[in-house]
Amino acid sequence: MSESAPLKPERRRALIGGGVLVLLIILLILAFMPQAIPVDSAVIERGEMMVTVKEEGKTRVKDVYIVSAPLSGRVLRIEAEVGDAVFAYKTVLAKIEPSAPTFLNIRTRAQAESALKAAEAAKSLAAADFARVEAELDYARSEMKRAEALAKKGNISQSALDRALLELKTKEAALQTAQAALRVKEYEYERARAALIDPSQNEGMNNSQQESCCIPIYAPVNGRVLKLIDASERVVAAGTPLIELGNPRELEIVVDLLSTDAVKVEEGSAAFIQNWGGPKRLNGVVRRVEPFGFTKVSALGIEEQRVNVVIDLTDPPEDWRALGHGYRVEIEILTWVGSDVLKAPLGALFRKGESWATFVEKGGRAYEEIVEIDHINPYEAEIISGLKEGDHVILHPSDRIEDGMRVELRPEI
Repeated sequence: MSESAPLKPERRRALIGGGVLVLLIILLILAFMPQAIPVDSAVIERGEMMVTVKEEGKTRVKDVYIVSAPLSGRVLRIEAEVGDAVFAYKTVLAKIEPSAPTFLNIRTRAQAESALKAAEAAKSLAAADFARVEAELDYARSEMKRAEALAKKGNISQSALDRALLELKTKEAALQTAQAALRVKEYEYERARAALIDPSQNEGMNNSQQESCCIPIYAPVNGRVLKLIDASERVVAAGTPLIELGNPRELEIVVDLLSTDAVKVEEGSAAFIQNWGGPKRLNGVVRRVEPFGFTKVSALGIEEQRVNVVIDLTDPPEDWRALGHGYRVEIEILTWVGSDVLKAPLGALFRKGESWATFVEKGGRAYEEIVEIDHINPYEAEIISGLKEGDHVILHPSDRIEDGMRVELRPEI
């Protein structure tokens, strides 16, 4: 058997060079070929889904009573403290006494002194007029006696006797008029003198005299003191608020929602109270969605239309006895719930023009799919079309991922 002839040096170099060239081409292809991008994924499943509205709320007593001053005067210092129990028409909340007269300036005092002198002169004038009429009445009585004596003897006519009687009655009426006028002038004199009373003259009253003129203000309902508007002694006008009362065991929660969220809430909807400081979540129910909205400026300076929603606590009072009037809570109101819903994580969805889209992993590659969604919450969305149960969708896809690109799923932790 003949041995093969050895390769010529030129052919050997050509083969080696060709092999090196092929290896370089392969290395270049591998170097520039796109690598699979590691991604996180989630499996599309069916299950229960809830849609809620979240917002901060505040507790308040259902019926708050503001006790006001029934009349103008000086309110004595209020001894009640916040949290004290009160009983209807038994507990005295405050006392009001007449306020001291105001100080007189120079002009007002001069006017008051002049008015006093004028009243004193008018009183003296009325007293003199009363004395004159009284003297005339005495004379008329004497004339009447003489006329009656002469009439019995027949020395004067009946007409003269009637004139004497008329004169007597006229003077009697004049005396009553003068007496009434004198009393009027005396009262005017007392009023003018009262205008000069100095506030310091009240200091001469003893405690019993001061308390005898005080008017007590009683609690209108059973409950506790929620707020002292001002406990200090002061002069107030009629209707000035003094104390707020209520029953802390009758709490409700008020939360102001955006009007676009409030239209999704119905009376009777379930509500959950979280982050209120207690060990567990509390349950509630929407009692009322107020029909009147109001404008509120947000922390960013944006005007928003808000609507108050009132929630009743359904848990026993023992579970929330630590809550009080005006406490901050976080509210979550249930607006929709589905039991068998095809849902996808919200982190797998992104906007594609006017539609929603996602990347589905198939055979190590990412394929873009347009999906239609319905209900949505902060964590997941209801899928109407575009995905099916068991699909693997890529979570939080970066801008490096494109349709048909190779991807590598990271192992689930």
